[in-house]
Amino acid sequence: MAGSSRISRRDFVKVVTIALSSVMGAALGIPVIGYLIDPALKVQSSEAWIPLGPLENFPLGSPKSFSFTRSSVNGWEKTVNSYGGFILRKTETDLLALSSRCTHLSCSVNWDEGNNNYACPCHAAHFGSEGEVLDGPPPAPLDRYETKIEEGNLFIFFQKG
Repeated sequence: MAGSSRISRRDFVKVVTIALSSVMGAALGIPVIGYLIDPALKVQSSEAWIPLGPLENFPLGSPKSFSFTRSSVNGWEKTVNSYGGFILRKTETDLLALSSRCTHLSCSVNWDEGNNNYACPCHAAHFGSEGEVLDGPPPAPLDRYETKIEEGNLFIFFQKG
């Protein structure tokens, strides 16, 4: 049989072995690669409505503190951060929600009942009851949270900035 090209048994086994190995490698490799890069592709929301509980837990006229935690995932690293603030309930439905982070260097401010203001212990800054800067180095008033009331429960809108 001159001119006909026949493949040897050895070459046939090599070709079949390579083909089957490639198919099995792809069948196993694609899910593994997907598993490894999936956390990096997930987009996590940096904003949410945070429930603070029943509205009656916040008395009229005096700021009441609140706190909450948010977790974020970066790849395989999970980080949990604490946030807080104050709710000033002026009337039944007129609310002011302020962050407890000083706008100077992010120290936690506290409500000073005697002086009727928020005091930052880090650099002697003071903020009025509406969050406005009274004195000290802060460049801006305390950050405000948007609020809503649903079925008697208070929520604040948190947006990581």
